[in-house]
This record gives sequence, C-alpha cells and structure tokens, in this order.
Amino acid sequence: EAELAAAFARYVGDMPRPGDAAMEDPDKSLRPKKADTETTLRAAAFPKDFGAYMKNMGWMSEHYVRLRALMRRAQGGDVSEEAMDRLRLNLDRARILPGPYTHHVVVDASSGQLWYYGAGEGVGMMKVVVGAPETQTPMLAGKLQWAILNPYWNVPDYLVRDDVAPKVLAGRSLASLKMEALDGWGGDARRIPAARIDWNGVAAGKGIPRVRELPWAGNSMGKAKFLFPNKLGIYLHDTPRRDLLRKDNRHFSNGCIRLEDAATLGRWLLQKPLRAPSKAPEQAVALPVQVPVYLTYLTPTATKAGVGFRKDVYGRDG
Repeated sequence: EAELAAAFARYVGDMPRPGDAAMEDPDKSLRPKKADTETTLRAAAFPKDFGAYMKNMGWMSEHYVRLRALMRRAQGGDVSEEAMDRLRLNLDRARILPGPYTHHVVVDASSGQLWYYGAGEGVGMMKVVVGAPETQTPMLAGKLQWAILNPYWNVPDYLVRDDVAPKVLAGRSLASLKMEALDGWGGDARRIPAARIDWNGVAAGKGIPRVRELPWAGNSMGKAKFLFPNKLGIYLHDTPRRDLLRKDNRHFSNGCIRLEDAATLGRWLLQKPLRAPSKAPEQAVALPVQVPVYLTYLTPTATKAGVGFRKDVYGRDG
C-alpha cells in the first residue's frame, strides 16, 4: 500500500511538467511545482469519490483532461504525425494550468473563452475578445491584484498617429472625442492644450503625445479593468463593443482581454458588486485575495470524425 501511494504521488507530481510549452514573462511563484508525497495524498483524500478523482485526473486542469481524451481518440484513429505533434504541443500547454481546487482564471486566446474556478469546480465562463494576429495576446501567468473602476484608456501611439490625428486634422476636437493629451506618463503629467500640438507631425509619426480617453459610457475600457503585474502591459477589461463578442472569431484587440461580463467576474474577484462609489476616474480597489490568471492557447477540438483544430491564427502550433 505504501509503495502504491508513493507511485501515485510520483505520477501526480510528474504530470504538470510543461515539456516544450513556455510562457512569456511568467510570475515565478506560479511556475508548476512538484508537490511532495504528503501534500498529494492529502489532496487525493479530499474528494468524496476517489475512483472518479483518478478517472478524471482531478488534480489536473479540465483543459488537460479534455486534450488527453482527444489524444487517446487520435491514437486509435487515422491521424497524421503532424496532427499528433500539434496535439502533444497543446497538451504540454495545458499541463501548466492548475487543477480546479485553486481559485484561478484561464483565458484561451485560441477559442476566445475565459473560465474561472474555485473550491474544486468551475464557477463560470464567458466569451472574450483577444489579440489580433498582428497584436497577439501572449501566453503568460500572473496574479490579478487590482480592479480599476471608471478607467482611462491610454491610446496606443500608433492609434494616436493613425486615428486620432487624422480626425483632429479633419476638424474634430479632442474634447469631442472624449480625449485629452498629456506631457508624460508620470503621476505629475500635465494636460497639453490640443492647439499646441503639431497634429501634422503626429500624423507623420513625429512627436506623438500621450493621449488618453476619459471615462464615459463609450470608453474603450468600459466600466472596469483588472490588473496583474506583467512587462507586456496586458490586462482584462470591460468593453462597449458588444458586437465583437457575438462573432465566432474574436481576435480583434491590441493584446488585452475584453470581457463579455466584467460585472460578474468583478463580483467574483472582489466578493462584492462591481460598483464605483463615485464618478471619479481611475478608482483603484485592491482585490481581497490575489487570483492567478493564466493566458494560454489551445487549438485542438473534438469533431464527429475524431480530432480537429481551430485555425492557428497566431501561428504557434508550428
């Protein structure tokens, strides 16, 4: 019995190893760790049905379990070696994801879906809009720490050049666009009168100022955004563009994740309704518990014929 328990612990400990998969700029504390025997056996004693726990690999993410079943189906069918290689790579990506017993969020940039988990089960899921092929949502892991209510939207430089400047040159004012320009990125940044900006130069890519959209009903950030530290400037946020969420292909963002239901996710993260106490911009609210978030990319799907793949829009399956 002791040898069987030790073998089970080794098996469980080996499964989360990422293999060839990798994440960009991961939070070091979220890298898969090999659990010791005692921890593994205590976790296995928690479920009411140990047989179901074993059969469903309850210590692994449901995404890993799904892809493992697809791999088993593929091994029994007429599947090319190229397809098997893609399955193995995606299975390695899914190994990194935690099991359902930890509170966490998973975003799949292939399908444009988000799931959130806690207390041993999936709590909810929703559609998301993710990065376009030229501005891809990266694969990374971090810890959600803050909700920002009534957020500004800092307009990317290329949009200031290609979208804002032409509109101003055509006669629109920054105020009519619900935007303002600033002289820097620090907390002491000051507003710049739009009349003092050389918009012809900005349109040519010279001297681009910092431009931000003010909080309002049509703000690109919606009513809230959720931040986790990362060097790539990626976060989750609300969106007024509901039309994009109704599309099957939801790869339209600049890399960040636009949420179908920010209010529901915010209520789960904050453990209270997502509601700003005033109309003041950029109200930062610390989450009561930091929640890990994993951005991944899983292309395999089940088909009537066996195994298929979504279009590899980011070209990551090689």
